Amino acid sequence: MPDRGAPAWDPAAYLSFADERARPFADLLGRVGAEHPAVVVDLGCGDGSVTAKLLRRWPRARVTGVDSSASMLAAAAEHAVPGRLEFTRADVRDWLPDGPIDVLVSNATLHWVPEHPELLAGWAAAVPPGGWLALQVPGNFRAPSHALLAQLCRSTRWVAQLADAAPDPDAALPPAGYLDVLTGAGLAADAWETTYLHVLTGEDAVLRWVGGTALRPVLAGLDEEAAASFTAEYAAALREAYPPRDDGTTVLPFRRVFAVGHRAS
Repeated sequence: MPDRGAPAWDPAAYLSFADERARPFADLLGRVGAEHPAVVVDLGCGDGSVTAKLLRRWPRARVTGVDSSASMLAAAAEHAVPGRLEFTRADVRDWLPDGPIDVLVSNATLHWVPEHPELLAGWAAAVPPGGWLALQVPGNFRAPSHALLAQLCRSTRWVAQLADAAPDPDAALPPAGYLDVLTGAGLAADAWETTYLHVLTGEDAVLRWVGGTALRPVLAGLDEEAAASFTAEYAAALREAYPPRDDGTTVLPFRRVFAVGHRAS
């Protein structure tokens, strides 16, 4: 996960919904047809829990997870297998391969990088014959969870401090946009979207979900008292937008965008 100028990531907060966050990764890998790749790279590997699944999928591969967050990489270290599954610190914007890569994966990372379509085009152009490139990004930036956050950042009370921290509604491309990037680099490509209905439990469940991702850079710009005040306003808006059901659970519809490209041998 890129963190250039961003707050430190909290693996515990992110992993509080580990099962829900892992489902899109499994769906993404289901469209990757590589049988016996030798080199697999996960760009924006986070805590490494899903990166470890790449080694289970391809047990003879050498798998590398790349991330810029020291806290996430510290958590990822428990998954390392010397010579088989390793992790390295680098910003995806600066990362360069040191040789051919059979499978390049980026899961829930590229939306943090405004210039990522150009970055992705470069990665796609470097896919070798027989290679695969697979990506997944959230596509929920116009949903209430993110639109309310952006609206609050730009409200009269908070605009002076938080206007630049508001989530960008165009942080991710639509599926057709990623299809164009991959096919433009000569790859045979597939792109699609899925909306997951996450059934969450506990009080302020949607706030806790967003608290591990989009809310972090917003609160990083506030002192403790202001952060508590902002969070209270945001929580109230989320409770209205996502009311609990009769059984106490809360349903969070969450859209994801996927794309997979392959270069023929």
